Amino acid sequence: MTKKTVLGIDVGGTATKIVGFRENENGRELITPQFVRANDPLTSIYGAFGKFTMENGLSLGDIDRVMMTGVGSTFAEKPLYEGLSCRSVPEFTSVALGGLYLSGLDEAIIVSMGTGTALIYAKQLADGNTKVEYLGGTGVGGGTLVGLSKLLIGVDTVEHIEQLCLEGDLSNIDLRISDMSNKKLYPNVNRDLTASNFGKVSDLASKNDVALGVANMVGETIGMLSVFAARSYGLDRVVLTGNLTTLAPIQRVFEILEKTFNIHFIIPQNAQYGTVIGAALSS
Repeated sequence: MTKKTVLGIDVGGTATKIVGFRENENGRELITPQFVRANDPLTSIYGAFGKFTMENGLSLGDIDRVMMTGVGSTFAEKPLYEGLSCRSVPEFTSVALGGLYLSGLDEAIIVSMGTGTALIYAKQLADGNTKVEYLGGTGVGGGTLVGLSKLLIGVDTVEHIEQLCLEGDLSNIDLRISDMSNKKLYPNVNRDLTASNFGKVSDLASKNDVALGVANMVGETIGMLSVFAARSYGLDRVVLTGNLTTLAPIQRVFEILEKTFNIHFIIPQNAQYGTVIGAALSS
């Protein structure tokens, strides 16, 4: 009997991600995820589907079904092709399943860092089901990073922002605890922690400094919400997913918060594809 492939498609605001799971003798095999950018969701969906199937040698007959998630998935009201089964998956379920799968954990706080940020509590149950709780989120995310950078320094690509951050100096932007008090007043507090984002902006601040300040603010906002969520469930593990996981200045923030608050932030391989992987797994 021919083994079929299940595809997952995550239709976001600016890009569509696609992944596949192929059944073989050794179990389930992950096909390398891909993403495409387009001006509208339908173009993005069909572009991703065509590129993925072509590069992986898949025909329509090889595909068992397509699991779709994301804010733009509602634009695909009909099956992509006649006879091809297409189903919708709630985005928060996809985030939870993808986060647990990529991290190998059976319980964790899963954070999806996309245009905005969502926090999910996920736990693998004894009966094989997964408990999923949406904890809330914040509008601070990748959209904030790009939008504020464009407004403040005229830069609107993530790649350029990350490059500028390499030469940035936060001491020209952020007010830290060490700027406000001596060690005796707060003996058990990391004095390098930010007291106020952009609370100490210097007239000499460069584009590099501002770019790093924006990235740091986004990372700290998401990071602290994650710490609070983990503590409320008595957990010390947070799984980070989404496109922001690939940015060095964001990663640096989580490294600092991990040491300070004793919360282990996990960025697994393929973290940026967590949601679409979860969608495919939901089948």
